[in-house]
Parts: sequence; structure tokens; C-alpha cells
Amino acid sequence: MKNTISKDTPLAEIVLRRYEKPDSFSDRELIRKLCLSIGLLQPGDSRDIVVDVFYVMLKNKGKELSSENIKELVIKNRKEYNLVLLGIASSNIRRQLKRLRDIFLIEKVANSYRISENSMLSDIFKEKLERFLFPSIVNRVSEYFKVVDEKFYGESE
Repeated sequence: MKNTISKDTPLAEIVLRRYEKPDSFSDRELIRKLCLSIGLLQPGDSRDIVVDVFYVMLKNKGKELSSENIKELVIKNRKEYNLVLLGIASSNIRRQLKRLRDIFLIEKVANSYRISENSMLSDIFKEKLERFLFPSIVNRVSEYFKVVDEKFYGESE
């Protein structure tokens, strides 16, 4: 009989990384570092289409764009930066939009996308991530530490 391991699916997750101060980057590189900082992109990852999706959303802030509009703008953006046109399938663009939606940076309105509530990113970060998502994740991780302490040390504080 074969043992199968269930796939653990997190209820929420976020990766945070600290990089150098964001002083002298090009626009796209700045967005790339932000994506790396919040786990949307992995260090050394060449598949960085999420950077372009987020970048075109920011360049078009205040506008609602369909996924096809976003795809066209991503292609144009990648050409401007002389980047290979990989990862530009409509299904992948929608997947990247969902990733951005999952961490509240963008929202879907009808069949279009926009920066969440047309807000500044720093406001979205404070309101949605710092005040909502982070505490819920930290509290749950704390519960795990407490239960492990109880099981392995026989006590908790």
C-alpha cells in the first residue's frame, strides 16, 4: 500500500525579503525588487512576467484594464526593455493577475482589473497587508508555536 502525503494548502501566505534601499533603480527594476521583496518573484527567477503585469497596472493607474489589454501592454513593455516574449499566454497573464489580487494589490471590477481602490501602494500595504493579512498569519503561527510548546515542553505561557 502506497502512503500518500496530502498537499498542505495554506489559507494565506506572504514572503518578505529585505533588499538594499530603493534609491537608484529604473522603473521596471524598482517593481522587480518590490515583487522580490513580497515573494511574487523568487531570487534568480528568469520567469518574471509578474513584474511586467504589475508594472503596466501601475503605469495605467486609475484605469480599468481587461486581461487582454494587460497582455498587449505587457508585450509592448517587454519589447521596450528588449526582453524575451515568454510567459505572455493569456492564461499566464490571468494567473499573474490572480496572484496580485490574492495579496490585495489589484482588484477585479466586472471583467477589468485596476490597482485596489485606485489607492497608493503604500496605503494598500498598510491597510490590507500590515493591518489585516500580517496579524492573521502571525497569530496563527504563534498558535502553532504554543501548541508545539505544550506538546514538547508540557507548558505554555
